[in-house]
Amino acid sequence: MSISKESELIGMKKISEVVGTTLKLMRAHAQVGMSTKELDDYGGAILKSYGAKSAPFETYGFPGYSCISVNEEGAHGIPSKSKILKEGDLINIDVSAELNGFWADNGGSFVLGKDIHNHQPLVDASKNILHKAIHSIKGGVKIADIGQIIETEAKKSGFRVIKNLAGHGVGRSLHELPDDILNYRVKSNHQRFKKNTTVAIETFISTKSNLAEELRDGWTLVGNKGGYITQHEHTILITDDQPVILTACNGIWD
Repeated sequence: MSISKESELIGMKKISEVVGTTLKLMRAHAQVGMSTKELDDYGGAILKSYGAKSAPFETYGFPGYSCISVNEEGAHGIPSKSKILKEGDLINIDVSAELNGFWADNGGSFVLGKDIHNHQPLVDASKNILHKAIHSIKGGVKIADIGQIIETEAKKSGFRVIKNLAGHGVGRSLHELPDDILNYRVKSNHQRFKKNTTVAIETFISTKSNLAEELRDGWTLVGNKGGYITQHEHTILITDDQPVILTACNGIWD
């Protein structure tokens, strides 16, 4: 979305604060013994309290208010009464929503309780790589160059990137152009980030896989070679200098 007037910026800031707050509260609310459906209902109630609507439900008919992926699930996990959270689980929550015609998207992976399975290095790599990528973005920077940063940093950390999942434009709908903000460099992509536009930047960092594959439920994504995947995501406003991180209140870098 291109921001051309103050009312649009206000609208994007408001919905970004809603999804960021919802993600932060859901992360804090998650506990051992809770079902992912219970956690999702909690997040859905927060969105409703702001008058916001779940973006995946509104856009795609997703069976939940948010995507909650656990352990080997890389993305788009369906909230379920039968999926019970356990100590040391690797959890990803992705919250996107619409309010007053504006849309924002954010997500984050974390370890529940004690890190008994040693997932924290993967989580930290994803967070740190997103930080470096976002702070390298300004108007005129090539999208492919950000992909190169993400993949290079992943390799330095001993991990891989998922190549068929991407960040995207966001604002007047959940997914807008550019729709190919990938986690690796595509030489043929000469697109550049544009000043005063809003985009969702995401990292998809993996232990073993380089592609995401859909399960039979039609939603859940897992790695093509197994292992684990972490994702962190912010909605940002691009400027001539450092970007404005609209979903900063989610606290994924805290």
